[in-house]
Amino acid sequence: MVTPKKQSAEITKGRIRPQGRWFYALVGLLVAGTAQAFSAETPQAFIDAHAASNDQPSTWHVVPTEADGAVGPKTPQDHRKFKQLQGPFTSPEQVTQACLSCHTQAAKQVMSTIHWTWKAWNPKTKQMVGKNEVLNTFCVSPISNEQFCTVCHTGYGSANPDKFIPFSQRTEDHVDCLVCHDQTKTYRKIPFIGGNPALAKIAVRPGCNEVYGTDKPYVEPEDLATIAQRVGAPTRYTCGICHFYGGGGDGVKHGDLDSSLNDPPRALDVHMDAKGLNFSCQECHQTSDHNISGEHYAIDADPKHAAYMRGDAHNGNAVTCQSCHGQAPHKGDNLQSSLVASTLDMHTRDIACETCHIPEYARGGLPTKMNWNYATAGKLAPNGSPLVIMDQRGWNTYWGVKGSFLWGENVVPEYRWFNGTERWMHVGDTIHPDAQGVVKVNSIEGSPTDGQSKIWPFKIARNNQPYDPAHDMLVVFHSFGFDKDSYTMSYDWSTSIAAGMKAAHLPYSGHYKFIKTEMYWPIAHMVAPKSQALSCMQCHADNGRLQNIDGVYMPGRSKDHQPWIERIGLLVAALAFAGVLIHGLIRVALWLRRR
Repeated sequence: MVTPKKQSAEITKGRIRPQGRWFYALVGLLVAGTAQAFSAETPQAFIDAHAASNDQPSTWHVVPTEADGAVGPKTPQDHRKFKQLQGPFTSPEQVTQACLSCHTQAAKQVMSTIHWTWKAWNPKTKQMVGKNEVLNTFCVSPISNEQFCTVCHTGYGSANPDKFIPFSQRTEDHVDCLVCHDQTKTYRKIPFIGGNPALAKIAVRPGCNEVYGTDKPYVEPEDLATIAQRVGAPTRYTCGICHFYGGGGDGVKHGDLDSSLNDPPRALDVHMDAKGLNFSCQECHQTSDHNISGEHYAIDADPKHAAYMRGDAHNGNAVTCQSCHGQAPHKGDNLQSSLVASTLDMHTRDIACETCHIPEYARGGLPTKMNWNYATAGKLAPNGSPLVIMDQRGWNTYWGVKGSFLWGENVVPEYRWFNGTERWMHVGDTIHPDAQGVVKVNSIEGSPTDGQSKIWPFKIARNNQPYDPAHDMLVVFHSFGFDKDSYTMSYDWSTSIAAGMKAAHLPYSGHYKFIKTEMYWPIAHMVAPKSQALSCMQCHADNGRLQNIDGVYMPGRSKDHQPWIERIGLLVAALAFAGVLIHGLIRVALWLRRR
């Protein structure tokens, strides 16, 4: 007879109490029955039968399938159901107020970023940077042109073309939520009215259809309620509304950013391929509290960190190739390909990934502006309108309000050592032309010996723009506007310069000349598939792509060879070979003699 004390002892030895066996047997039967039900029927049939027998609610009709694989994207909130977005809205600020009723901190976050301020402090160079601070070789400066330029600002201002409200004086409801979050692809901010959308029918200024986003002579008022109800995460299209059209038109400024990236094929960009990985901009430009990582003014040119899991907290820069691919990105699946991969990985010490994997830019079917000459502006057609000249490809090579242009397509980049540091010329700085008489609006730093540089690809945009010879400074001029002082109305350089310099609080002597300028744009988009990456001989050859890069040894480049040293080396090698051969012949002769 088993006493309770013995039962307890058996339990401590791992045995089961007799009365516990009934419980485990019952559990086994239940499990077996469930397994039989799943094996005999489909999961859906089992759930339907179980729901009917237990009077379960109808939500049981969805049956998930257990699988170890990727999950889909997040399902966003359906904003069409939100009462506060039903409208009608008579101003864009009312839409922002509705957004802030839920997203209470969003406006504060946006207003603390460079997208709002157009200026930021760069601790590396101890410079203030941003559109409001530095000069460029395109539209030169937004100063005095804000009512036009704020078409690419994340806020609303005054709709009066002659009244600009500084960003620091705007309230939270002036943040434009729709410009980044619109999913309808119909929302547009209108130039000359402080970055507001059209609330009435507005005529399109001749020649500006691309900026207005229409091929019609007018734009219709926006249906703000419909757009507000259809918002979501930013897309390539919404980012591109500003970044594809910088400098006054599609593809004008960057060279590696244009509207062909809205729906690109794999050959144009392997990451943004619409039928492949389909990356959004923020896949690389990781964002937190509306603060977007990665910018033109502060580049991590030689990242040292390894790859990390996307979305995890980290101290590395997400906007680098290494953040996903690591420091040794090339792989091989056999001995030969592994040797090739290891050879390629040796190049990553000195060469940026972009150098080999972006063989050309502006290759999506749209050209980029390579050269701009303001000195030729001001010519009018016989009917008194600004003269426009188009080439056989339909590219405007001259426009009276801007001057003459040189465009490029499928452009081979220019290469430089680059450590990520750019120093910018600020509004009001004294110019210092180089030996060729060219003013560098931004200068890049880097060398083969600093341990922080790699060979990077660049677009170098060139211009011939006005400067004040008495004060030795590039001038700010009032380019766009409906007033008599704007260049587009007066076609008078001195008048528009005087207005621009007054707005910038800078002196103007009343005299101007033109001087050549350059501006560096690092190339980082339009990444080609690996099969289209540069071949060895495109660099390792005389007059190859890296012909003018110092600090690296290129076996196929004639400048890396010293004929007299090579002849001495060949002579020494030949003498050594002759000595070995003679020694061997003597040994053979002595051996034969002993025989």
